[in-house]
Amino acid sequence: MSTAPAPAVAAERPAATAAPTAPLSFEERLALVNTAMTMRLDQAAVAYEVNTVHIDTEPVDLADVITVPLDTAPPPLPTLYPTPVAALLQRAHHRLVTGGWCKDVLVDEDGARCMLGAIQAEARGNRSLEHSATTVLMDAIRRTFGDDVDSVPGFNDAWANGRTPLRMVDQAAGLADTRGL
Repeated sequence: MSTAPAPAVAAERPAATAAPTAPLSFEERLALVNTAMTMRLDQAAVAYEVNTVHIDTEPVDLADVITVPLDTAPPPLPTLYPTPVAALLQRAHHRLVTGGWCKDVLVDEDGARCMLGAIQAEARGNRSLEHSATTVLMDAIRRTFGDDVDSVPGFNDAWANGRTPLRMVDQAAGLADTRGL
């Protein structure tokens, strides 16, 4: 006896439909991402501890790692040139290094000086010495930057920082010493 196969009846199930939900707000999405990242970071921390537990380490003393300068005083004035104009320019350079450089005024409210202000302060009222130092400084400037420079204050005020003016005062001191001034 043969029996005919029974027709397959597919049981139809109703499709699962999710209840319509409102989209998550920005704050809710951030909270979910924060939670997920916290879990991942916690897992990474545990994995790091497990992977490095066998490494023998010694604690680090911060005093061995963190160092500060022992002497914060300004550098001492180097041995002066033997000639008066060169020594004046060297003192002016040192004053600019230790006291600060400024532009647009001889002395600013913090006590920083321009090139001419430093020369005047170190000349201590000796107009002849001040004039000679300014002349040598102008010669040093023109040797490097050409004859377009009109004055020491004009040159000083043309710079945004004091690196070049300080270098020129130092070079002028060497030039004055070479000339025997």
